[in-house]
Amino acid sequence: MELGLHTFGDVDATALDKGAEGARRIRNLLEEIELADQVGLDVFGLGEHHRPDYVISSPATVLAAAAARTKNIRLTSAVSVLSSDDPVRVFQQFATLDLISNGRAEIMAGRGSFIESFPLFGYDLGDYDQLFEEKLDLLLAIRDTEIVTWEGEKRAPIHGRGVYPRPLQDPLPVWIAVGGTPQSVARAGAYGLPLAVAIIGGEYPRFAPFFNLYREAARRAGHDPAVLKTSINVHGFIADTTEAAADQFYGPQAEVMNRIGRERGWGPTSRAHFDQSRSALGNLFVGEPELVAEKIVAAHKVFGMDRFLLQMAIGPMPHDQIMRGIELYGTKVAPIVRKELGVVRKELTGSADGAKPAAQQA
Repeated sequence: MELGLHTFGDVDATALDKGAEGARRIRNLLEEIELADQVGLDVFGLGEHHRPDYVISSPATVLAAAAARTKNIRLTSAVSVLSSDDPVRVFQQFATLDLISNGRAEIMAGRGSFIESFPLFGYDLGDYDQLFEEKLDLLLAIRDTEIVTWEGEKRAPIHGRGVYPRPLQDPLPVWIAVGGTPQSVARAGAYGLPLAVAIIGGEYPRFAPFFNLYREAARRAGHDPAVLKTSINVHGFIADTTEAAADQFYGPQAEVMNRIGRERGWGPTSRAHFDQSRSALGNLFVGEPELVAEKIVAAHKVFGMDRFLLQMAIGPMPHDQIMRGIELYGTKVAPIVRKELGVVRKELTGSADGAKPAAQQA
């Protein structure tokens, strides 16, 4: 199982000098990705947003900077909001990233948890579902065929045009990220694409039916569920002690959840709710390395997932605490999990158990 991190690049939305604040966060973020690579983590993902509280609107740009500073870690969007972007440009950007990184790029496509990009780029929210379906279809056509002929309703057709550059990986990995919508889960299975499920509330085992639905949809569409990859993406934090992890993470995580909650009509969170959420079956993976490792292994028994992504850098988390968390994740948590699951870390030239090399993974 691959172990990794993802973040949206949170910044202080009230900062008067937004350029300086953005530069600070990007500088720290690149250090975090570099450290994740050095301590042996497998994946780092960056999410696309178009809001004042997040600095990453162009994941491929930041990932390209990270590619030049790393050697092994896979670099993915988490997610690319495909509905409001153009699949040709998304493919070109990540194909370029793949060339820069020597075959470490991935696209995690999703409809996004926020809607700011739709009016920003001139799309009608009434076409929310159709936009994603059509653009995913075009993205996969571009990935699979150098010379593309495609026609839809919401984008101009393409008649026999080449899309370049072509990536080093063939095919370039494309994942589908979902937030718990059964239709999206089934769509990913029908396409035979890897599935990433975001778990940000409730007890995590309740998401197991989504994985069953995904594998059944894949089987019905003629795909072998045994070779399709799955991931869970969760919130959490690692510190030297469980008490320190909880105390350090609660404030920033609560600040973000309450801010978003005010926009969406959620009730305010509390320390009691937070502590319940970091219980054995809760959605938060917070604690000392041994505790977090045990919880990851327990989640693997429920889902059988191939990847686990942890979002530690949430809200105003101090950079030094994030760096320490990454260090513990790679040097303490990962060895325990890999030993328990019998996993040898994949390198670009090959992988454990006779699986395909990373550059050949779909």
